[in-house]
Amino acid sequence: MTMISEVHPKPEEAENMPYAPAIYVDIKKAEGLLFIAGATASPLYHRHPHVPEEHVLPDDIKEQTRRALANIKLVLDAKGLTWHNVVKITKYMTDMREMDEMYEVLNEHFGNWRPAGTLVAINNLSAPGARVELDMIAVVPDESS
Repeated sequence: MTMISEVHPKPEEAENMPYAPAIYVDIKKAEGLLFIAGATASPLYHRHPHVPEEHVLPDDIKEQTRRALANIKLVLDAKGLTWHNVVKITKYMTDMREMDEMYEVLNEHFGNWRPAGTLVAINNLSAPGARVELDMIAVVPDESS
């Protein structure tokens, strides 16, 4: 059995979902969990309190999603992980009508892998103009397994 696998009570309908209902992690084969803080389209490293010039964001939800994912990819790369190691995504959006476009971009990165996910509508994010924020949990494999 693989270390991480999707759980689909109705496997024949899995392709219709942008996420898995659940993810199983064989903890005997895992070294640890990586909790990735929420990322927006703003630079991963920026000053606090915020400096407006560091948070000039595109209006396009797809580009904002790509930038947020690029920030998360930096963290995954730092631990030698891939998108397949991600087991849970929480997606925060200021406009639910844009979720299909956001999912298109997630599919560009995740391919046929579907982590478990939660989508939350909120009023505002940390930077003016930010419309999507993503946080994730990834599994770090035990190299000795």
